Amino acid sequence: MTVRQPRYSKEEFARRGDEIYESQVRQQVEEGNHGKIVAIDIETGAFEVADDSLSAAKQLLKRLPEAQIFGIRIGHRAVHRFGFRSPTTSA
Repeated sequence: MTVRQPRYSKEEFARRGDEIYESQVRQQVEEGNHGKIVAIDIETGAFEVADDSLSAAKQLLKRLPEAQIFGIRIGHRAVHRFGFRSPTTSA
């Protein structure tokens, strides 16, 4: 089993991922995919859309085994939310 290593700093990784999403991917995936995950290879711009992070990453890795994968939830600023939020709010 090959262990893939990151080739970029966290800052560069995020910068490249955001830039590719905004300039190349967003307009292709946003309509009809709100809430789904897009996995983007930050070196080639190749991407896959799926219902969850793991599925999107696996689909991309099938095509590009050395992909440097940046993930984002379509229509949101982050892939996952941390912490607890009550489904009901008190006034």
